[in-house]
Amino acid sequence: MFHLNEDVLYLVLKELEFDRKTLYLCLTVNKTWCEIIIPILWKNPWKYLKGNQLKKKLLFINIIISHLSDASRNNLKSLKVDILTNSYTKPLFNYISFCKYLNLRNLNEMFNIINHNNDDKKEIYNLFINENTRLTHLYVPNQIDYPIHLIPGANLCFSNLKFLSCNTSINDNVLSGLTEMCKSIKEIELVVKEDNNNYGIIKLIEATKKLFNVRLLVDSYYKYDELFCKVLENSLIKHSNFIRHFYMTKQPVTKIISSLVNLNRLELKIYGGTNMTWNYLENLSLPFLQILKAQRIPVEVLTNIIKNTINNLIKIKIEEVSHCEIHNKKIIQAIYRNCPNLKYLKLLFRNSNILELENLLINCQGLNRLYIIIDNSYYYGGDLFDWGYLFEVLTKSSPISLFKIKLQFDEAPTLESLKFFFDNWKDRHSLSLQTLQVNSDGVNLLNWDYRYLDLVDECKTNGIIKKYKHDVWTFQGF
Repeated sequence: MFHLNEDVLYLVLKELEFDRKTLYLCLTVNKTWCEIIIPILWKNPWKYLKGNQLKKKLLFINIIISHLSDASRNNLKSLKVDILTNSYTKPLFNYISFCKYLNLRNLNEMFNIINHNNDDKKEIYNLFINENTRLTHLYVPNQIDYPIHLIPGANLCFSNLKFLSCNTSINDNVLSGLTEMCKSIKEIELVVKEDNNNYGIIKLIEATKKLFNVRLLVDSYYKYDELFCKVLENSLIKHSNFIRHFYMTKQPVTKIISSLVNLNRLELKIYGGTNMTWNYLENLSLPFLQILKAQRIPVEVLTNIIKNTINNLIKIKIEEVSHCEIHNKKIIQAIYRNCPNLKYLKLLFRNSNILELENLLINCQGLNRLYIIIDNSYYYGGDLFDWGYLFEVLTKSSPISLFKIKLQFDEAPTLESLKFFFDNWKDRHSLSLQTLQVNSDGVNLLNWDYRYLDLVDECKTNGIIKKYKHDVWTFQGF
């Protein structure tokens, strides 16, 4: 029987890192496959603990406890800790040794679930932080008073750290220790607090040689320490030649974005502030920008950004900002005139600009995913949407590469218009279609009417539709 070289097998299986179900199936192939997959699964076990899944968290705690000494396990048992099993055997693998991510937020939550004393807490920290582990990602909680930098072996453990997430009011002693140890950081995520910010963060940023990825998250949507933010942004500007990815949830107080001349990815998600000015983005030139994501940013501003890119944009995602027909037309034109290599687009389209959508489909021949938001708000002069015209344009002018379409709407298309769309798509590649209905009264038109489902099932059978999903977003009026 043919056997793959283990190094080759590792490279193959590593490509399935985010496909947990497939990895689980591969675990039972044989011992070699198992020994390769376990480290992949345990590289970042914290990602499986999202949400309020208590059973998964207890299972994870159970595995952690199995790595503790007999004395610690007996102590927890004497405290009547709620765990899944009463007896432990030594695990087949030292699972914790495979961890490259350490989420101290989740670890603190674990301490709250079990009844622990300081000795148990210390031993659990030592399982993750020691001279034999090399962490690459560290998530620090809002409040941490445990001196993780003083744990034996911490200096070696954090020597290869690439990513750090913390808030700007972090404990000074912990921050000082991290500043000394974590000079190899390339990515940083900072939660900017409303007050009590630690200016020691500036020293940590200056101690790093090159920052490639920066995420600034504002803890309060309406109020923040402007002086601190100014100092923080100025410290980041010193890395402007290296920063490739930039994410921000507040309006900058400096010209930091215009300084990012080599930026590849820009994400702006602005909350609050009705009196914002956008001068800081005027005439912004980001020639190497490939990905633009924006929420609640004026379309006029985004149009200027798109115009000043040099044919490099491959992904544009613009949402939660309604705008008039004129501005809608201008941004669609800016996209198809300046983004010939576009692969993904999420954008609002008004009825009067369906013709501009056709121009976009013709000029962006690499487009493979399209998310159309339909908003006929009368506040912006909207009118009844012509679904038939939209479907005619999509079937006639879509590039061959387009295989995934998502439609977001209030009023659902008629059954006849959908049938027309599917009938005229049949000579193309099978379509992955999603529909999202924004509904104020809770009526799910597409799922309520069985005829829609019958039509979709028929198209699946005929190979016109590969996948179909319908969701309803229901909200209550004032």
